[in-house]
Amino acid sequence: MDFELTEDQRAFQATARQFAREVMAPQARSWDENETFPVEALRAAAALGFGGIYVKEEAGGSALSRLDGTIIFEELAQGCTSTAAYISIHNMVAWMIDVFGGQTPRDKFLPKLCSMEHFASYCLTEPDSGSDAASLKTTAKRDGDHYVLNGAKAFISGGGVSDVYACMVRTGGSGPKGISCIVVENGTPGLSFGAREKKLGWKSQPTTMVMFDNCRVPAVNLIGKEGDGFRIAMSGLDGGRLNIAACSIGGAQFCLDRTIAYTRERKQFGSKLSDFQALRFRIADYATELEAARLMVRRAAVAVGGAEPAATRLAAMAKRFGTDIGFEVVNGCLQLHGGYGYLRDHPIERVLRDVRVHQILEGTNEVMRLIVSRDILDN
Repeated sequence: MDFELTEDQRAFQATARQFAREVMAPQARSWDENETFPVEALRAAAALGFGGIYVKEEAGGSALSRLDGTIIFEELAQGCTSTAAYISIHNMVAWMIDVFGGQTPRDKFLPKLCSMEHFASYCLTEPDSGSDAASLKTTAKRDGDHYVLNGAKAFISGGGVSDVYACMVRTGGSGPKGISCIVVENGTPGLSFGAREKKLGWKSQPTTMVMFDNCRVPAVNLIGKEGDGFRIAMSGLDGGRLNIAACSIGGAQFCLDRTIAYTRERKQFGSKLSDFQALRFRIADYATELEAARLMVRRAAVAVGGAEPAATRLAAMAKRFGTDIGFEVVNGCLQLHGGYGYLRDHPIERVLRDVRVHQILEGTNEVMRLIVSRDILDN
């Protein structure tokens, strides 16, 4: 139980921190206000090895661990939480293809995903199946060397701009065993996208519906076997939940650091804010809660990386706690800035808008409680 980072971990932590501060942070406000998908910055991140964090080296990846990933995403989120979260989604898809795909899809997709020459989206949620993901209705019927897809996906990050879409589709009967995973390439006839959603946050990545109308997809794009899709999707989410919690912690740490500096400078009633005991205690609580969340995420990352029996439960615990605490800390930091925290001249309101959705996606925090309670009480 060694809590010290290795020399390699400290090195890529420093690399991610420098990239976040020098490349992402100066542009984050512009990306948010103009709803810019920052292609050049994403590819610069990929050049540092952040486009295929978990992918094997022979496919162009960095072959890092789940723990390594949480360290990287915590740092990236301090530059732009929204963009860091998209990089997490992209990495989830690349990992799914690398681990569960055959040689053909691995050779076809991974090199360009690792360099972020191509971008990836994860397509599970549908208009009528959110938390009840196993009830999805998008169908894929075999027709010779192709599958023909019909249906729609909702709330897809990267919709319209991504090059590949890892889609969970129904190839068999009802329930999770009838679901398969197939990669659909942008430009495939029958694939279309809805209008960009107008969102509270996460504005540096577009969100749209993804629609299939007799969309013919080569059968070689199937990831795993027919019926494996739900298991593949849930395995991907275990890792995604770690990363989204790490993004919440990173965003909150960024806000807390700024708040500490602000309370040392701002004076009211003749004293610095940092001299008021009530505010000092709030800072102490925020720092304590973030440290606890960070430890939970890193413990869960080791469990997921090692395929421990309790990995899914620990990932759900870490996601629920990390994203709840992340939002609580950011909201508290905004409060400590008073009216200034509410202005766009300060970045805290942007981080608040970005981290709020982390309590909803990758499985709502209510579903995280369901996973944890089921594992504790029903086994």
